Parts: sequence; structure tokens; C-alpha cells
Amino acid sequence: MKLNIMVVDDIHANLRLLSDILGAGDYTVRPVPDGNLALTAARSVPPDLILLDIMMPGMDGYEVCRYLKADARTADIPVIFVSAKDETIDKVRAFSAGGVDYITKPFQAEEVLARVRTHLSIRKLQHHLEEKNRELADALDQLKAAQHQIIHQEKMAALGQLVAGIAHEINTPLGAIRASAENISHATESSFDQIPKIFQKLSQQHQDDFFLFLREAVRNNPPLSSRETRNLRRVLKEELESRGIASAELLAGILANMGFGGDISRFVSLLKEKENTFIMQTAYTLFMQKSNSDNIVKAVERASKTVFALKSYVHYDPSGKMIRAKLSEGIDVVLTLYHNQLKKGIEVIAEYEDVPDILCYPDELNQVWTNLIHNAVYAMNGSGKLKIGISQDNDFAAVAISDSGSGIIPEIQEHIFDPFFTTKPAGEGSGLGLDIVRKIIERHRGRITVESRTGETTFKVFLPKQIVAESQTI
Repeated sequence: MKLNIMVVDDIHANLRLLSDILGAGDYTVRPVPDGNLALTAARSVPPDLILLDIMMPGMDGYEVCRYLKADARTADIPVIFVSAKDETIDKVRAFSAGGVDYITKPFQAEEVLARVRTHLSIRKLQHHLEEKNRELADALDQLKAAQHQIIHQEKMAALGQLVAGIAHEINTPLGAIRASAENISHATESSFDQIPKIFQKLSQQHQDDFFLFLREAVRNNPPLSSRETRNLRRVLKEELESRGIASAELLAGILANMGFGGDISRFVSLLKEKENTFIMQTAYTLFMQKSNSDNIVKAVERASKTVFALKSYVHYDPSGKMIRAKLSEGIDVVLTLYHNQLKKGIEVIAEYEDVPDILCYPDELNQVWTNLIHNAVYAMNGSGKLKIGISQDNDFAAVAISDSGSGIIPEIQEHIFDPFFTTKPAGEGSGLGLDIVRKIIERHRGRITVESRTGETTFKVFLPKQIVAESQTI
């Protein structure tokens, strides 16, 4: 479905020009000749973006924008002012009224389309982020509700530790989103001055070369390490110098920071322009807007993964019936929620064989994996190797969880599944965790074993691949 853009201008020639530019960009265009009609049309069918002239009879663009931002139906529509007024005070008034950008007449078609695409992309990302935040809020509400349903102290403790780690896993991508959004804002402001100057300085051929270079630069290239960037900078510097291009070292640094390792022979003429450093710095500013947009997408995906894991973990099936589930999915949910604790010094080695889905209570098995992984992390004091294997053992699916901790001495191994037995200091464990694990596994008609020596402890859970489902309580 095409995106809908409203163009508001009292001069019909301007309406036709902008309509042609946007139409060529595959947008649906709604031309409106005055401010009052624009308000009525926007409230009736809100557009995705508005291009708004300032100097109009009756109601000027500033007033139209203020009315749009005061109305909940139109408040979040991005407004880009388009005007021949180019004084700083005019731009300040436009942004104060609620505008997101300012294009000075006369303008270039490429500039209009670039800014429209940027703000439509930002708006889409903002909506995506708001949706994920709502999902996160819902998931956290479910988590709080789940806490009231947990009877045993060990489950409450494990859940509390889980929430503490998740807070970091959510805050990190949110921080990245905020930083990237600020970078986009700064880069956009810089573009206000740089882009018009570029078009004034470059011939039509070099303008085409500039945008061709930019398209190649923003292609999805793999991120480079610091060492790879230094090597690329050195190679580029040598090539630029061999072609007699001025400011080779500075240009090589800009190109390397963009990760541009392509063929520069096509852009030699552009790079030999008198103000080549300004041209490449402008390209870098535009490149960073795309790069930061990509960072926002990645951060949203990371937050989404954590939200999904949270929702899966706190899910409760009130039916009390067994369902078919994949063991690896439940284990991966727990590993995602423990990512903050694991990444600080624990190497996770997961080896999953192709095991058929089994009939089980997935929510309860998640508690098994939580307790066993938590105990492994505790035993290693946050540093070591955590091995998780899934395999088939005759009629059973077997899950082995091993840690490289200090081990369990033989004298107490036979007691670790007893209720209230614990070797942890007072206040750190109730002694119910492994008792809960054993009861859940027994409910599944399975069994659990432990083998331990210094430097390696392995809990192995055997769950029948075929079982007659029945409803019991732990």
C-alpha cells in the first residue's frame, strides 16, 4: 500500500511540482490549497506525512502546524515545512510549532525525496518501538501476575533474579535507540546546511556520481573491526595518493569509517573536486543517518527477542493439559533471559540433536531449566563453561546441563534433591529448587541424575518421548 502524503501550498504551481516529485517516488499525494482545508482533510483521513508551506492567506503554516499538534488525531503526523523564508528565526519558529524538518525553496527533487524518506522511516521505527514497549509492558504485567501464583520460595527467588537481569537486557537496546535517534537528529540538522551547498558546487554529472557513491556506501556491508578499519584506511590512502587526489589521508579516513571497500575508480573525478573533503563529509553525514536507522532496527529486534522470551516464560496454561513442545525452545528462552549473567564470563556450548517434540507441560519444564541453569551459574561464580546438550536415549529425550564449577562432594550428592536441603549461605537459597525440579520431572514420568567431580557437574534429565497425559499437581 502506498504511503499517503499531504502537500499544502496556496500556489498551484508549487502543488503541481511537489505532486510530480512525490508521485515519481511512488507516494499517494493529496494536494491542498489552504490551511483550513488541510486541517479538515488531515482530521478526516490522517496522512503519513505533511509538506506545509508557511506563507498562505488566512491561516499561515505555523498556525496550521500548531493546530495539528494540539489534536490527538493528527499530533504524531510528521510535518516538514517548505518555504522560501530562509532566516534562522523562521526555522526556529517552524520547529517550535512542531515541525520535524525545513526545506528551503528553491529545492532539488532528490533533497525532497531524501528528507521525506528519512522522516517516514523514523516514524515507522517510532511506531514499531511504541508497539514493542506496549508488548514489554504487557509482558512485565504478566510477570508480576505470575509472581503471585508461585507458591514456593525458590521459584520467587529465581523469578526475582530473572527480572534483575532482564532490566539490563531491555535498557541496553533502549539506550542504543535513544543514542541513534539523537545522532540522526544531529545529522539531519547538519544536512540542512550541507546539501544545498553540495548542489551549488557540483555539476549535474558530479551530483549523479555523489548519489551513486552514497547508494553504494549504504549497502549492507559487514561491520569492520578496528584493525580492519585501519588496514582499509591504509589501502585507500595509498590508492588515493597514486591517483593524485588531494587530502588523501583525510578522505581515506572518511571512506574507511563508512566501510567503503569498493572500486573508487568510478568516483575519481568526484574525489578530485576542489572541495572533496566537504563533499565526502556530507556523504558521511547522510551515511550515518542510514547507519543509525539500522542500529535502531537491530536494537528493536534485540528488545523484541527479550520480550518474546519473557512472554514465553511467564505464559501460564490454565487447562492443565499436556501439549507437544520442542525442548530446545524452552531452554533457549531461559538462556535469553539469563543472557546478562552469562555474557560476563560464561561460555555457553549448546549441542542440540534433532529430537521430536514431546508431550509435556512446557511452563513447568521452563522452571526446571531455570533452576538447573541458575545453579550452574552460581556454582561457577559467574565464570566458566556451561554445556547444554539435547539427545535421544532409546525411548527418552535427554537434556544434559554441565558446568565447570567446583563440583558437589559425594557425601551430599544423595541429599541434594531433599526438600529444604541447601549448601548456600542463609538467605541465598531455600533448598526447594531441586526438590521442585525432581517433582516436575516425575510428573512427566521422567527421571533426573547427577554426576559430579571437581571441575565438572552434569545434571541429566530424561523425559519419555511418548507419554499418556494426565493432570496432576506438584
